[in-house]
Amino acid sequence: MKIAIPEGSGPIGLYGFARPRAECAEELERLLLSFVEPTRAEPGAWQYQVHRDASDPTTLVFYELWRSRDDLRKHLARPDLARFQETRMDYLREDLEINWLTPLTATKPVN
Repeated sequence: MKIAIPEGSGPIGLYGFARPRAECAEELERLLLSFVEPTRAEPGAWQYQVHRDASDPTTLVFYELWRSRDDLRKHLARPDLARFQETRMDYLREDLEINWLTPLTATKPVN
């Protein structure tokens, strides 16, 4: 899966679902959580959250908000994330589901 970022300008958001294979659930959770702090430190990362689906605790849900598409492209090119994109199916029972958002009210978060 090559992540195809929609064209446009301005901030971009996304949410998605990671549905792990049963034997890889804990490992995938640890891996996704390991991306949180480094990602939040990136200049264009306005939000980066990982959740557990309340109705299906085996599913992990991620939400991201980026200042720009270029910031998101730089993020996805990080070696650890590029490696995850290549090996993701080792962990997943089906491919990542990614849904794109065009933020209407996004502003830079106050730190």
